[in-house]
Amino acid sequence: MSQAAATPAKPFPFLSERHLDPHAYPDGVAFLDGQYLPMSQAKISVLDWGFLHSDATYDTVHVWDGRFFRLDLHLDRFFGGLEKLRMIIPFDRDGVAEILHNCVALSGHRAADVEMLCTRGASPSFSRDPRQAVNRFMAFAVPFGSVANAEQLRTGLHVAISDKVRIPPASIDPSIKNYHWLDLVRGLYDAYDRGADSALILDFNGNVAEGPGFNVFCVTDGRLTTPAVGVLPGITRRTVFDLCAEIDLAVTAAAVGVAALKGADEVFITSTAGGIMPVTAIDGAPIAGGKVGPITERLMALYWKRHEDPTWSSAVRYP
Repeated sequence: MSQAAATPAKPFPFLSERHLDPHAYPDGVAFLDGQYLPMSQAKISVLDWGFLHSDATYDTVHVWDGRFFRLDLHLDRFFGGLEKLRMIIPFDRDGVAEILHNCVALSGHRAADVEMLCTRGASPSFSRDPRQAVNRFMAFAVPFGSVANAEQLRTGLHVAISDKVRIPPASIDPSIKNYHWLDLVRGLYDAYDRGADSALILDFNGNVAEGPGFNVFCVTDGRLTTPAVGVLPGITRRTVFDLCAEIDLAVTAAAVGVAALKGADEVFITSTAGGIMPVTAIDGAPIAGGKVGPITERLMALYWKRHEDPTWSSAVRYP
């Protein structure tokens, strides 16, 4: 008898009726296909172009103390991205705003990250023609998360500058918020390998660009500068410009070289995920003696104070 004949046949796999998901998810509520669902039940197809090709746009707004912060600006950017990517959703601005409010209200979170997104979707015939894909809108609310933790907000982040180059704007319009993050993720691993908390990467001219989900500012002789080219025009970045105008601080968008950043009096980063966050070391060397600077502290305080302002924020309608 041959060895093959003596070996019992391996049972053929059976086709499951449904997916049993072994993974854990944050507490939250999602909106998908007209339904409000627990985060664990919000799924997309493996054939969706958003998954297969990063063909999607999104925006994230935060809720703090039960209030959305600058939701109108986030909606502007999201709908601008939809138009540039030729995507269509069955909701107008008011409809999307209502869905976001509902996700937060149903979750019960008083502090939340709230995301609206649209993928190219999937073609019923798995066509490679994006015009045949059915665009798919979804949204969700999960607990608020920050780029910097409480200790880092108090003492400052340590960042490393990676030599990875941000995707140039001629290839991907940075005003369209997108999931093309491989350059940022590679930079982040460079930073971790060097013992830093996070990373900054370069633009195509060798100047500082941005980090994974945040913009950067430097302060020199009382003047603020932030990179101008090849970066996402962040809402918190915009908020820094607005705050500086109120308190008569000079701020400009321009090229920021690596040497200029390292030689600055103060450095901070900005993101919806955390607000204005101090940086006190770059590539292992302290910025301004490793202390959070006075202009950074002043802007941080003003930023969080404005969350109470009804002209900049809107209350969530909880049940």
